[in-house]
Amino acid sequence: MTNFDVEYLKLLEKILRNGVEVENRTGVNTIKVSDHSFRFDLSKEFPMLMTKQFYYRLAVTEMLWIWQMGSNDVRDLHERNVHIWDEWMVDEDGIYRIYEPAGTCEYDPDKEVIVLDPLSASIKDPLAKMKPLEPKYDKNGKVMTARSLIPGKTIKAAKYYGPEFAYSIGTAYGYLVNRYGYIDELIWTIKNNPTDRRMVYSLWQNEFLRTAVLPSCVWSTEWNVFDGTLNLQVHQRSCDVPLGLPFNVTQYAVFLSMIAQVTNLKPGIISYSINEPHIYVNQIDGIKEQLRRGNTYESFSRMAPSKLEALKNDLEKKLSLIEDKESDEYLKTDSDLRIIDIILNPVKPELWLDSSIDDFYKFDNSKELKHVKVKNYKHMGKISFPISQ
Repeated sequence: MTNFDVEYLKLLEKILRNGVEVENRTGVNTIKVSDHSFRFDLSKEFPMLMTKQFYYRLAVTEMLWIWQMGSNDVRDLHERNVHIWDEWMVDEDGIYRIYEPAGTCEYDPDKEVIVLDPLSASIKDPLAKMKPLEPKYDKNGKVMTARSLIPGKTIKAAKYYGPEFAYSIGTAYGYLVNRYGYIDELIWTIKNNPTDRRMVYSLWQNEFLRTAVLPSCVWSTEWNVFDGTLNLQVHQRSCDVPLGLPFNVTQYAVFLSMIAQVTNLKPGIISYSINEPHIYVNQIDGIKEQLRRGNTYESFSRMAPSKLEALKNDLEKKLSLIEDKESDEYLKTDSDLRIIDIILNPVKPELWLDSSIDDFYKFDNSKELKHVKVKNYKHMGKISFPISQ
């Protein structure tokens, strides 16, 4: 396994052992701990999980969507066959619809909710977060209402952002990168004033929080040049550990490596700090399976190669007899076979960037990601985790 796997599993155990269950805005409780931190040395390892299948193309595409394209338009992701932001996209009518968590209520297509106005909260009011938003009125002075637009999903709440934000996530992430020209400033500073101690870029801007569908989770990066290496501190205000964290760590490792390449530096250290790492209660089964894989890896690693080969043969026979390819028995057997292969034929994921690219904006952001590859990647099988909106 990667060192990231080892440290990541420790965090999962920490949350299950010491975490506190709390309510939150989604309607699905979380189990959280107060904080956590990681340190990744990119000269020694590319941080990418092997204990579950990781789709790096989605993570890198999202990173380029934010930091290279400076986009908040979800259609740009759709063109690249990426749908990770669909739940937070403003609809064509300018309304952002929030839906009830799956399995919590019966589908009611006729349910109507009052559309709320995010701008009714004052920026300067310290208690604004605690006050309910006011209704949004149409041109005739009538309170706006909304129904579900997705068959099978019951609407829970709605906010009005306006048609100018249709198909976007509002004033978050790439919107801010583009507005403030962060990338041009960062690259210019690294090249022309590498000892600058003010290479700090914040995606948390109070002026734009009200019109951000989901205010940035990874909200701050701090950069420094040291002894020929480019180093990065990443700060995350809130972290869905099963779904968000693997994405965020890998994509910022790629981001750092890209910026280092175009500024003629070597990628160095990522110091990664998290406030309130959490898991949702409906993710626990998947987490337990991921921890089982880590324990199985440790157990199998202590076996002699000859015994592992014999076990591999037995598991292959067992797998061939299981008819339901989606059953827990099939998935666990397949995972154990993958673990044996990782032990008998050990490799770790390696990031490849096209060395001819000397301009961050020239890295291919299409579906093909022609200039970015991860080599030698083996994993222990997929694990599905539900999303809470």
